[in-house]
Amino acid sequence: MQVLGIESSCDESGVALFDTERGLLAEALYSQIPIHQVYGGVVPELASRDHVRRLPGLIRQVLHEAGVERPDAVAATAGPGLIGALLVGATLARTLAFGWGVPVIGVHHLEGHLLAPMLEPEPPAFPFVALLVSGGHTMLVQVDGIGRYRILGESVDDAAGEAFDKTAKLLGLGYPGGPAIAALAEQGNPAAYALPRPMLDRPGLDFSFSGLKTAVLHQVKRWEGQGSAVQIADLAASFQAAVIDTLYGKCRRALEQTGLQRLVVAGGVGANRRLRERLRDLPATVYYPRPSFCTDNGAMIALAGALRLQAGESSSPDFPVRARWPLEHLEVPA
Repeated sequence: MQVLGIESSCDESGVALFDTERGLLAEALYSQIPIHQVYGGVVPELASRDHVRRLPGLIRQVLHEAGVERPDAVAATAGPGLIGALLVGATLARTLAFGWGVPVIGVHHLEGHLLAPMLEPEPPAFPFVALLVSGGHTMLVQVDGIGRYRILGESVDDAAGEAFDKTAKLLGLGYPGGPAIAALAEQGNPAAYALPRPMLDRPGLDFSFSGLKTAVLHQVKRWEGQGSAVQIADLAASFQAAVIDTLYGKCRRALEQTGLQRLVVAGGVGANRRLRERLRDLPATVYYPRPSFCTDNGAMIALAGALRLQAGESSSPDFPVRARWPLEHLEVPA
């Protein structure tokens, strides 16, 4: 079965073709970062308009590269995400499926991230613990199978990626913040500033990063606009270290509580090199998607759609898109 996947939940236009027997046949991604950089964040209306411009060409490119005229099914992100951006991808998927006379299925964006490591040559076996860490989400999930997800803990305020973006803005580093802070942190001393490790001193697996961001803000205010390049690099390194220590501590606790020895790390922050180095100390085998599949992409949507279609699931041609869609509300395939 060949499934065309379309991702348009935010500011990445992603398309891929996945074959259940041969694996990933072709994929293409267009990032809107240059469009949104000038605004310091994603502008929803601009994101929707650019998906309209980019997705048809990306679909033609992927089908041409794969040598396929008509796939066996189409999958598109149905949520969560920016409602206008989701509507662009979903409408295009419905139209193509109708024209080709093939099934269409709406995919949960977070399920795509959780299953992305399955695209690698040595995928993890079920069950495993997943750390989903991105600009919009930070959560620990026990994954027992397709659709069988139990949230162990999640952020009660800012997601880790959001904290990176906001901290980068405080430090004058621009958007997106994660790569900017990671690059500058290489020049800094991670022990220079004593920043909090939120919620590590209490039981449970929830996260909170707003207090850490506020601690950075207070330090920036103390400089009164006179922070040196060395001080800024040290603060970036100290912030990154605090986030990584927090994620590491919660992952270790989740593995202990579940008794599992496999950890999957997904989402854009999962591409952070220092985080990957730190997680090597865990008493577990750690799996990652390739860096290009840590961020939003069409391959993970094509894969998730294919796995659900293989399990006998299908969506109505007018499947809804949802700005909010709790992961635990997903159905388990029959």
